[in-house]
Amino acid sequence: MKYSSWKFKETAVMDFLVEGKYTFRRHLLFLVFFFFLLYSSRFWHGYSGIYQYYVLLFVYTILIAMVYINIYVLVPRFFFKTKYITYLVLLVLMGVVGLNIIGYGFKLFFVDFKVVAEHKGEKGGIYEGVLMCIPIILTTTTIKLLQKWISDNKKINELNNLTLNMELNELRNQINPHFLFNMLNNVKALIRTDPAKASVVIVKLSEFLRYQLYENSEEKTLLTSEIDFLSNFLNLEKIRRDQFSFDIITQLDKRALNSTFIPPNLFTTFVENAVKHSVDISGEGSYVKIEINIENKQLHFVCINSRHARYTVPDKKNSGLGLANITRRLELLYNDTFELDIQSGDKEYIVNLKIPV
Repeated sequence: MKYSSWKFKETAVMDFLVEGKYTFRRHLLFLVFFFFLLYSSRFWHGYSGIYQYYVLLFVYTILIAMVYINIYVLVPRFFFKTKYITYLVLLVLMGVVGLNIIGYGFKLFFVDFKVVAEHKGEKGGIYEGVLMCIPIILTTTTIKLLQKWISDNKKINELNNLTLNMELNELRNQINPHFLFNMLNNVKALIRTDPAKASVVIVKLSEFLRYQLYENSEEKTLLTSEIDFLSNFLNLEKIRRDQFSFDIITQLDKRALNSTFIPPNLFTTFVENAVKHSVDISGEGSYVKIEINIENKQLHFVCINSRHARYTVPDKKNSGLGLANITRRLELLYNDTFELDIQSGDKEYIVNLKIPV
């Protein structure tokens, strides 16, 4: 029972430090605490009347500005990007500039209101309140590091769970017995009528399964492997449907294809949806077009499929699950650095995806 109570208190403290809903209260508490810390120092007592509080407010404003510059500029732009020497130099420079601003401010605005003369014993009195800023800055930097660490761990755990769920869904739905049953029946028929073509189908089917069993478990896979997988998948679909056609277009050379890595099965859901929604029960022609290019360190994936008004999705309950999962996966992988645009027209369904590489 004591352990549970301690664990709850620890979790509550951690939540208060990192959760966005506590941002206002967290900053308010810090500002009040810092003010009373500065209020307990002696440097402002040597001035007359109300000017004591003007001195206190002036120093408080400068120090708070330094703290927030550290939190929102120096730490995220330099410390988090492992530019430690630059961060340290800028931090020291900011401290020197802050001290000089305070020193010049005293001489310019408050020198006439000083009632206690300076002597050697009080030489450090002016900087007493300023020196309090050092542990405050170190503490706020530590809190920012803690916030980033907790946030990154949450994303990693969520991504791992999502990846596991996607893998289970793929094993259960994407490569289901019905699909394999149809492929094997096609191979059986081709063995009698066109043995050479049957051999090609078996090879493509084996490559299709090999990718799912081995490369799908890796964190990253080559872009060329992903394209080969999509090609094999669409080729197998073409065998099943006589009036189905597809194109995979890329202007990339072999060097780019063999040196670009992406998360496995990043495009699979879009292509599967394209195949599923391009079906026409009347037997008319249907198609899927895919374009993959890289420009300015951005991979651009476009998937276009034909649509037929008379076709309805058989499994409406789970029809949007794959798209929701891949969208969330993109958010976890790339934060706000990806662009996903889906256009649903009467005759075509278009997916535009841009990701950094």
